[in-house]
Amino acid sequence: MDISVYRPGELTSADRAAWTAMQSKAHLHGLPGLGNPFLSPDFALAMGRSRRGVRIAVAREAGEPVAFFPYERTAAGVGRAVGLGLSDCQGVVHAPGFTWDAQELLKACSLSVWEYDHLVERQPTFEATRTGYFASPVMDIDQGYETYLAELRARSPKFAGRTLAKGRKLDRDHPTVRYVHDERDPAALRTLKEWKSAQYRRTGRSDRFAKPWINDLVERLFHTRSATFAAQLSVLYAADRPVAAHFGLRSERVLACWFPAYDPDFAKYSPGLLLHLRMAEAAAAEGIAYLDLGRGQKEYKDSLKTRELTVSEGWVTRRHPVAYGHRARRAPVRALRNTVHSRPEWFESADKLLKRAGRFRSQLTQGRTGKLRQ
Repeated sequence: MDISVYRPGELTSADRAAWTAMQSKAHLHGLPGLGNPFLSPDFALAMGRSRRGVRIAVAREAGEPVAFFPYERTAAGVGRAVGLGLSDCQGVVHAPGFTWDAQELLKACSLSVWEYDHLVERQPTFEATRTGYFASPVMDIDQGYETYLAELRARSPKFAGRTLAKGRKLDRDHPTVRYVHDERDPAALRTLKEWKSAQYRRTGRSDRFAKPWINDLVERLFHTRSATFAAQLSVLYAADRPVAAHFGLRSERVLACWFPAYDPDFAKYSPGLLLHLRMAEAAAAEGIAYLDLGRGQKEYKDSLKTRELTVSEGWVTRRHPVAYGHRARRAPVRALRNTVHSRPEWFESADKLLKRAGRFRSQLTQGRTGKLRQ
């Protein structure tokens, strides 16, 4: 096996085509997770333009590419999954039957350690190093939206009834409700980011859109479109006013949910849930197999899901002091976070504390804004 490492812009069109073809056929070989848009060459290329240190390792046999491994690397040789903490699917995209040695791969990439937090299923070489695994709920729509809706009604009749009733009430109160599955208006994207930033602050979370590189990435992806990959903005409108929106990534068979948000003034209608049902209906009509709702404990995900995938987190390390030091710094933080998330009583207390801090921060920001206006 021959492994070469490239900067994203150095990848040839033939290699990109081979990468895409592996993703397109992955479900036929029992590897549907490899079709996730976060594993696409388009996402890696966009990341490479927004973040320094993105590299792509290509494994070849008899001169032909058999695997692609995108990653980020620091000058010290610390490796991370591309978009660690932001991307929802990570790993090696490979031809069926191909296997690799993790130590050999890291050596070829000049890495002492590679850290991941959303490793795709069925990567045994990496799974041997995982420190935890987590549910990633999905909405299966490969049999059509009506089939999904019928199963939702049978599985959660009260939830389905309440949600659909709220949709009818929204229609009655706002007769010109409309849904745009693939909105191209940049103003709608700005509105979504404003909602999401406010939500992060309100709940005490770190505002992702306060980071310039994430803003740059989202804007870049918004203008990235091909037959096999696109960033998709979906918006639910009441007249001309957006009430809920979602920005995610689409491959040929998977719609990866990423940034959902809604207008709090319309909260009584549960516009976020209504939006996800509209997204599922439109995606099913396009031939999408499932919506990946992403790792994380959320009530709406449990209500909408049909099943769960499994993603893993962990480290692949070589015998190197940099690897030991990196893991020693990162392991305690990760362990504490996962312990809190795994204990409902702790998670609820931590969540309340974060929201209380978020409200205080929002009030402080509003007070400062008011003084400036005066």
